[in-house]
Amino acid sequence: MDFLYNNLIYFIPVLGLIGIFFMIGKSAWVVKQDAGDGAMTELSGYIADGAMAFLKAEWKILSYFVVVAAVLLAWSGTTVATSSPVIAISFITGAFLSAFAGFIGMRIATKANVRTTQAARTSLAKALNVSFTGGTVMGLGVAGLAIIGLGSLFIVFYTFYVKSKGLDVNHEAMAKALDVLAGFSLGAESIALFARVGGGIYTKAADVGADLVGKVEAGIPEDDVRNPATIADNVGDNVGDVAGMGADLFGSYVATMLATMVLGREIVSHDKFGGIAPVLLPMVIAGLGLIFSIIGSYFVKIKNETDSVQKALNIGNWASIILTAIATYFLVHWMMSGDDMHMIRDESASGVLKDGASHFTSSGVYFAIVVGLIVGTLMSMITEYYTAMGKRPVLGIIRQSSTGHATNIIGGLAVGMESTVAPILVLAAGIYGSYYFAGLYGVSIAAAGMMATTAMQLSIDAFGPIADNAGGIAEMSRLPEEVRHRTDNLDAVGNTTAATGKGFAIASAALTSLALFAAFVGVAGIEHIDIYKAPVLAGLFVGGMIPFIFSSLAISAVGRAAMAMVEEVRRQFREIPGIMEYKAKPEYEKCVAISTKASIREMVAPGLIALITPIIVGFIFGPEVLGGMLAGVTVSGVLMGLFQSNAGGAWDNAKKSFEKGCDINGEMFYKKSEPHKASVTGDTVGDPFKDTSGPSMNILIKLMSIVSLVIAPHLNAKLEKKLNGDHFQIKKEIKVQAVNSSIIKTDKKA
Repeated sequence: MDFLYNNLIYFIPVLGLIGIFFMIGKSAWVVKQDAGDGAMTELSGYIADGAMAFLKAEWKILSYFVVVAAVLLAWSGTTVATSSPVIAISFITGAFLSAFAGFIGMRIATKANVRTTQAARTSLAKALNVSFTGGTVMGLGVAGLAIIGLGSLFIVFYTFYVKSKGLDVNHEAMAKALDVLAGFSLGAESIALFARVGGGIYTKAADVGADLVGKVEAGIPEDDVRNPATIADNVGDNVGDVAGMGADLFGSYVATMLATMVLGREIVSHDKFGGIAPVLLPMVIAGLGLIFSIIGSYFVKIKNETDSVQKALNIGNWASIILTAIATYFLVHWMMSGDDMHMIRDESASGVLKDGASHFTSSGVYFAIVVGLIVGTLMSMITEYYTAMGKRPVLGIIRQSSTGHATNIIGGLAVGMESTVAPILVLAAGIYGSYYFAGLYGVSIAAAGMMATTAMQLSIDAFGPIADNAGGIAEMSRLPEEVRHRTDNLDAVGNTTAATGKGFAIASAALTSLALFAAFVGVAGIEHIDIYKAPVLAGLFVGGMIPFIFSSLAISAVGRAAMAMVEEVRRQFREIPGIMEYKAKPEYEKCVAISTKASIREMVAPGLIALITPIIVGFIFGPEVLGGMLAGVTVSGVLMGLFQSNAGGAWDNAKKSFEKGCDINGEMFYKKSEPHKASVTGDTVGDPFKDTSGPSMNILIKLMSIVSLVIAPHLNAKLEKKLNGDHFQIKKEIKVQAVNSSIIKTDKKA
């Protein structure tokens, strides 16, 4: 047992390696599956080539950003004692692994799509097996790389800065180790933002162009091989919903662990790990969650054509959550030994706990983790309700489609706004409950509990775009109706899982940002944020505005790129004779190039807002005003993210409902009907909501919090310098007043 106590830190990367081992095995299995006939593999090749072309163009731009940012971080690390130039290496590592995680997912997705189509020629069960296994490669790759990267760097920094000097976890040296480690999270989130925004612009420009010209004007199916934008649309599913989502949840996963570790450093804990248990706990929970996600993935299976795909996915998800909840009970009580704990900031100068300070025990920490698991589960369930076919919100939009395009838009907007109520109440209860059980550390460990099964959540999420691509290939290859029926079944479920994945990501971002916010307050050296102060209140309003301008830039970018796509598709229909008769092949590469160039060009401005704003506000107005701004960004961003993602998901499934037929006031309506055309308009409006600006909100609020945390030591040093200067000035004024008083007394005596 002593061996475990002394070496637990080294087992963390090993858990990540287990995930990578299973990822490699599942990837090899997918590649071995039948890829179908020549026409299918040709279409799949177009999609894979387009996706790689986008990633290469994106990586070229991002490599410049990474180099410049690393140089600036290295320089800034020399200006304060609690940082180091090594933070640049940490930043580069995080950026590389984030990009690599997205690449792994996209690579296997472009291989799994055509194999899912071929499997659908046999049975629904086999198609689910191939598509979900492809998604599992993504989930295990993201979680495994995150645990290996963060765990390995922590071992190096902890050994070098703390252990080698015989210092304890509460010493300032530990703060330095974690500040350097924060560079890893900053690199991961920076890449995630650009990947998410760039991928979102790409996919929605192609999707909108394909819908407006193909469906509405030409009257051909969404994934018809005659539509020049259809390849770009399928490429977009991979670069946006696979690579983008992978980088997104990689960043969330890392940020959650980091925030909990930073707060864990401030905890006085008399455990058998030398007081470091609160710092190690989030990484160990993540590692165990990865193992239980692997186990849960084997529960995702069906036998018959009539079996529910959604139910199979839910069983796998619940299995991983329940196993994690059971295991963490024993883990927490073993690591924290049930001793009373409290945060250093709850102590007075004499070391006595202040009134109302938060004491908590290992049981309190476990209950906070359970709160996080419950919050994540409820958020997914609520999102599913508001976006799934056959539920009241989507049925309401369908009914409103019967009276035209305008009423469809009104219905979707109303659903999106209503959908913020229940999630916010759940989040508020989760924040209150986790704080009640274990203070600020409880809030952060609740987020870690929620993110523990990220591998399973991402596997389910990545399954969606693979199924969507499989349906597209089936349509373009003109396979039998029964094949398309099976891929449509998977796609419909995948559309809902994509929406629930976004809800899960936003919920995790809210708790993570609150934990990062608490860590920022401690590192920046401020005790509280007083909104009665005019500068702080101004910062609060400015922060609330940022998600709106960010969304405006992202949605406008999609609109501009979609206009170019529409014009190109119209040109090809007009100038290339024989397309509609299948006698001529469309120029797919022209549409791919439009999406690629637009996404690379348009992703820069939103990204700079997230990166530069905290730096400007922090250094000009100080940490308290920056804290006010972060509070505004977090609240506004969470609401905007929920509203846009759920409205877009509901619009999308309302449109898809017409493919099987919709009963509106006793009359059946199908594709190409007037209500269907109205639903296409709603889906087109919702596309940039749910796949570009909406899911980018969670990265925006996390990235701004992480940038603030990284610059917090610099703000603290600046604040201390100012306070020391003010103190010196006060002493000088007192001394002058004393001298003047002495002179006056002498004059009176004279």
